[in-house]
Amino acid sequence: MQFEQQTEAIEVSVVIPCLNEENTLASCIEKARRALREHNIVGEIVVADNGSTDLSRAVAEREGARVVMVKEPGYGSALMGGIAAASGRFVIIGDADDSYDFLEIPGFVEKLREGFDLVQGCRLPAGGGSIQPGAMPFLHRWVGNPFFSFLVRRWFHAPINDVYCGLRGFTKAMYQRLDQRCTGMEFATEMIIKASLRGEKIAEVAITLHPDRRTSHAPHLKTFRDGWRTFRYFLMCSPRWLFLVPSGAFITFGLLGYLVAMPGLSIGHSNFDAHTLLFSSLAILCGCQWILFAIFAKTFAITEGFLPPDRQLERFFEIVNLERGLVVAGLAVLAGSALLLAAIWQWWLTGFGHLDYAYTMRFVVPGATLVALGFQTVFSSFFVSILGMRRK
Repeated sequence: MQFEQQTEAIEVSVVIPCLNEENTLASCIEKARRALREHNIVGEIVVADNGSTDLSRAVAEREGARVVMVKEPGYGSALMGGIAAASGRFVIIGDADDSYDFLEIPGFVEKLREGFDLVQGCRLPAGGGSIQPGAMPFLHRWVGNPFFSFLVRRWFHAPINDVYCGLRGFTKAMYQRLDQRCTGMEFATEMIIKASLRGEKIAEVAITLHPDRRTSHAPHLKTFRDGWRTFRYFLMCSPRWLFLVPSGAFITFGLLGYLVAMPGLSIGHSNFDAHTLLFSSLAILCGCQWILFAIFAKTFAITEGFLPPDRQLERFFEIVNLERGLVVAGLAVLAGSALLLAAIWQWWLTGFGHLDYAYTMRFVVPGATLVALGFQTVFSSFFVSILGMRRK
């Protein structure tokens, strides 16, 4: 087996992020070295040290690994530093807690040689994997991991069953295309989501998860903190589910309310009048605000590199640009103002006295709603244009 002496010939770089892992790091490096040697894989082992205060760096150097110091804290930062320093065409990443068996590396390399861009390990039985007793907390195994794996399949069409598995392989060319940005635990899910949205070739390899062998400290993963961060990232990457779906429900509710309240219909013992109009207008305003935030979020995520370009959004902006948005907003403000003026006219006819509120509110509520929507559209059109500006 050859390491960094012949950098140009290196096929596989095994990158191991490390933060105070002196208990288990040597075992991980030895298994990785053995897997490369026994299967005649030309490779290297890179340990990305993220500020260890124990003997991790000395252990890695003693075992013959190349150590890369990464100052910026975070799981994603450590991996970014290690991958940037990797010389191989293929990169295998795995945690240093000895829960992943690096002897399983050849299965990943085989898939990568077949032409897959990303090969994800799977510890869950749903994908053929296995979990040894005590290797995964109850909430992770039966709640968090299945839930997020379901979401990544449903929302992003990723063909995987174990979104959180930290043992995976990928081509360095794909990694460079993804332009990853997350420096924390979201790094792993960012890779899967971006690869899926970009149409990269993804495969899954069944593996076995072993119990964490560390004794010096608790796992770095925090169940609720990191679970929320993952869910937050999922929502940011899928404005459809965060904004568009609830907005559609609100706007539908509001329009139905207008259908029954404007003519003052009665259904059974229920009478629909001015108060229904107010609730319906509130639903429509909230729903439209949700849609605008969906556009903001998607535009921001794409311009900042969190998501790849979206052809549907590009087509949307080809039709709905700043100038057309201002025209639509102007028409809404004019229509709303006309309704409000009609209500004032009714008041004038009474000598500015008492009004039939059930009647005049049918002018006031839709008029105020249209004016509010018009002003929202004006400012939102300018804001989304600013978000979408090309810049270095």
